[in-house]
Amino acid sequence: MQINIKKDILPHLIGVVLFYLVVVLYFSPAVYDGKIIFQYDILQWEGASKEILDIRKESGEEALWASRLFSGMPAYLVSFEIPGDITNTLTKILTLGLPHPINSLFFGMVSMYILLLSFKVRPEFSIAGSIAFAFNTFHIISLDAGHNAKVWAICLIPLILAGIHLAFQRKYLLGLALFSMGMMLQLKFNHLQITYYTLLIVLIYGIAEIITTVKTKAFPYFGKAVLILFAGLTLAVGANLSRFLSVLEYSPYSTRGKSNISSNEGSQAGLDKGYAFNWSQGKLETMTFLVPYLYGGGSTEALPDNSATEQALKANGVDNTQTRDFIKNARTYWGDQPGTGGPIYGGAIMLFLFVLGVLYAPKKQKLIFLSITILSILLAWGKNLEWFNYAIFDYLPGYNKFRAVTMGLTMALFAIPVLGTLGLEHLFRSNKLEAINKNLLIALGSTAGLAAFFWLFAGMFSFRAPVDTNFPDWLANALMDDRKALLKSSALKSIFFILIAAGLVWASLKNKIPTQIAGLSLALILVIDLWTINRRYLSDESYQYSPSEQFFAKSPADEKILQDKGYYRVLNLDNPFNEARTSYYHNSIGGYHGAKMKRYQELIENVLGTEIQNFIQKAQEGNFDWESLKALNMLNTKYIIAGRGENAVFQNPESNGAAWFPSSIQSVITNDDEISKVASMDTKTVATVNENEYGKQVTGMGTVELSERKPNELTYAVEAEKGGLVVFSEIFYPKGWKAYVNGSETPIIRTNYLLRGVQVPDGSSLVNMRFEPGSYYHTKTAVVVFQYLISILLVFAIAFTYYKDNQKP
Repeated sequence: MQINIKKDILPHLIGVVLFYLVVVLYFSPAVYDGKIIFQYDILQWEGASKEILDIRKESGEEALWASRLFSGMPAYLVSFEIPGDITNTLTKILTLGLPHPINSLFFGMVSMYILLLSFKVRPEFSIAGSIAFAFNTFHIISLDAGHNAKVWAICLIPLILAGIHLAFQRKYLLGLALFSMGMMLQLKFNHLQITYYTLLIVLIYGIAEIITTVKTKAFPYFGKAVLILFAGLTLAVGANLSRFLSVLEYSPYSTRGKSNISSNEGSQAGLDKGYAFNWSQGKLETMTFLVPYLYGGGSTEALPDNSATEQALKANGVDNTQTRDFIKNARTYWGDQPGTGGPIYGGAIMLFLFVLGVLYAPKKQKLIFLSITILSILLAWGKNLEWFNYAIFDYLPGYNKFRAVTMGLTMALFAIPVLGTLGLEHLFRSNKLEAINKNLLIALGSTAGLAAFFWLFAGMFSFRAPVDTNFPDWLANALMDDRKALLKSSALKSIFFILIAAGLVWASLKNKIPTQIAGLSLALILVIDLWTINRRYLSDESYQYSPSEQFFAKSPADEKILQDKGYYRVLNLDNPFNEARTSYYHNSIGGYHGAKMKRYQELIENVLGTEIQNFIQKAQEGNFDWESLKALNMLNTKYIIAGRGENAVFQNPESNGAAWFPSSIQSVITNDDEISKVASMDTKTVATVNENEYGKQVTGMGTVELSERKPNELTYAVEAEKGGLVVFSEIFYPKGWKAYVNGSETPIIRTNYLLRGVQVPDGSSLVNMRFEPGSYYHTKTAVVVFQYLISILLVFAIAFTYYKDNQKP
């Protein structure tokens, strides 16, 4: 077997080097200077996971219970690792040592390159398609926001489909290896919404394969491919079994599960429609694929020098500092969504090639990727296409667990480069020379022509945004002029890049330039186009040497509270249920997470929200009514923060402490009844228990002291003059928490709607609570074994496939 370097290695080496260079150069502050992207969501994650990370670092053990946010919740969706897990090492190797999270884009390019090669697209065209896929604005804006897991999950979609496609092309071993590796890593990054979209892509591809199989009657090959892929899925799930089972186990108890309160309008399982469809893209807004600033870009954008808004501000006497600040963060977006980080744009050039794909790609592939694109757009329209999306929400299994439906456009951002490069490849294979000029004009007219239409007739849009009502007419009118100017400038740039792309394709078809030069030139102008747009959202100013150092610097308020070495919780009045900075140092009543426990969310909506507002109103009048904090007291809220200063800390003398004996128990039979009682009863002396679930309970008398505390284990010393129910200020979760009284396992009773209760005997007792979820402990060894199997399989499959493909006939 002789290796042809020019044919077998050089084209792919050029591709990998180009991918690496694009990432290294764009993210040079992270690569060369060691700086970090200031990612707000990641900083919030750091706050939520601080205790977990510290314990992992200090002891090597896993804190499975996140006790510092929302008064405690399972840690599976906060930070979760398995001892011996090799996936972090694998991603480091596969991305050639690039730092996280920018390594995701490099891997996305390589994954798309592999997929396009599996469809027999030549390397020079595959390079262009790969860059367009990974370097789109959605990925860059997501990285800037800190949605690292989402970007990684998206960038693995091409590798997953490459494995599936190769399996159906009867390259079973390589297909199995790529599919299982891609699925293993995507499940590791644990972004279920992207995995759901991946499933929809696979279903569309699978339907096309079923139709082909029925037509060709190739049932044995189809069956073999399906079995191979099922084996790959088994390996991938096995490599994430602890994570998969833990999340699956938690799901019914999270905000994604069914409501416990029958009076709630959204009592069905899943999210409320209004919440799920709040971010729905306007129908015409989809055209940002072609003209990125059609709707003004992001919610706030920096306007160019001497803009209409700047002139208006100066003409109306606004000082230079205010003018500069306003221009730097001008309200440019005027679309249907409440706000947006920026336009969803993957390159106007790729839209031009996409039309060529519709004209030239093989029928089967055309239908697959066109269907994916159309479905993606329809889903992203959300409430702007009610008849379709509300039906999907109600009847498509699992879809009602997700929000921000504009994320569905990730499928289109995947499918458009695939169909575009397939179209380019088959255009160059076409022998119908007389039709080429006509079809090039069709592609040119439907893309550059449409962009020209937007440029010529920009005046048909209103450019008015809801936020404009907050501004005087002269300022609103100036903003609308600038939005119009952004649209026209953006349309001209799209026309320019499409014309260059069309010229390169035409010149190569006419043998004026080699196809390799044409393909690499397309890749270069794609980089230039996307680079200039992306820099508006993630530039050198987006980096800091240590963002967390500044973000989590101890405030005087933190210092004061940390002097108390006891066990208590803290309420930060500044947006308490959407911030996790408090969790960095303290056990917080609030937090920052999209899948908090359902009962806790219901307590927030039905009790805590009102309780906090009433308390603030009275406190502003000088009346600190601590006894009115019925629910906060039972959650052991000892401190309330109303700012960063030392004098902004208020100590609550009425907090219930870690555990107590209630003197009376009110039996309830419904959740509605129980949560209403929690809002009004004295939680120090009265407890509620659902009689239908736990039967009648008896009261006791005595003292309880928390003697030892770890996230996964709590130990209490109890002195009971009379045995009975003890209420613990800990969140009830039935899947893993076990209680032992003097060494004997004792049932944990849900009390006060969401706290734990345990019956103790007369006299001295030791109550030990341990979090021991079987979904983790019974599967962690198998996880590592499956990961090694997949890694070995990939190396063997690549070597075997290369050897077999290069055997002399």
